[in-house]
Amino acid sequence: MKNLILNLFGKRAPGAAGAAFVGEAPAPETAFVAVGDIHGRDDLLVRMLERIEDEAAGLPIVFVGDYVDRGEASAAVLRRLKPMCDDGRAICLRGNHEEMMLDFARGKYPRWLAYGGLQTLASFGLGADITETGGTGLEAAHADLHDALEADGLLAWLSDLPRHWQSGNVAVTHAGADPARPIAEQSNSLTNGHPDFFSAPRPDGTWIVHGHYIRETHEIHPGRIAIDTGAYATGQLTAVVLAPDSPPRFLAT
Repeated sequence: MKNLILNLFGKRAPGAAGAAFVGEAPAPETAFVAVGDIHGRDDLLVRMLERIEDEAAGLPIVFVGDYVDRGEASAAVLRRLKPMCDDGRAICLRGNHEEMMLDFARGKYPRWLAYGGLQTLASFGLGADITETGGTGLEAAHADLHDALEADGLLAWLSDLPRHWQSGNVAVTHAGADPARPIAEQSNSLTNGHPDFFSAPRPDGTWIVHGHYIRETHEIHPGRIAIDTGAYATGQLTAVVLAPDSPPRFLAT
């Protein structure tokens, strides 16, 4: 499994090193659930929502981003999540794959196609005449995706997704954070990662719950909790339940 993760996904996080984290145990103001990267696996999202209903009913749900690409049902995932956010049942954060998709819909970033974009286009019934390197239908695909997202009300929603959410001493982001800067002052580091995230502790004692870096199973290290378990390939979508005065509790499909 380790080799599968490293070879298939190509995102390897360095191990923890350097100074020790100084802070209290994770202590959100109220209990909540954070769900890891979905990547087009609507089937796993449905199963996870059922587990949450059974084991953590009524808690706010925070999704860490990367709802699209790689899996086969990105459009269905987005159409399921948006009403939950509209109704206040969930908070959806921005991931780097949402950013790539939006750039493509605006006529930029053709490399997105090689990062799972073809599967996302197919989930909207688009892109049959292009490949990972583009093709004669590339310009039309930009416009068609823009129109499909707009028709579903997804374009404005995705464009406005926040990059972080915080309760108490726990912050949720997609890809960690620059440990030297306040989280509210960051943007790119929250969606694409920062080289010091795994080697330098935060001086403010904030715990970061994150996805983006694929692990064989959930991981807890001082100051951070990783919940991306490569759902699109492994079939394991992971979530963590955090509550005041309670240890983290994990759910998986």
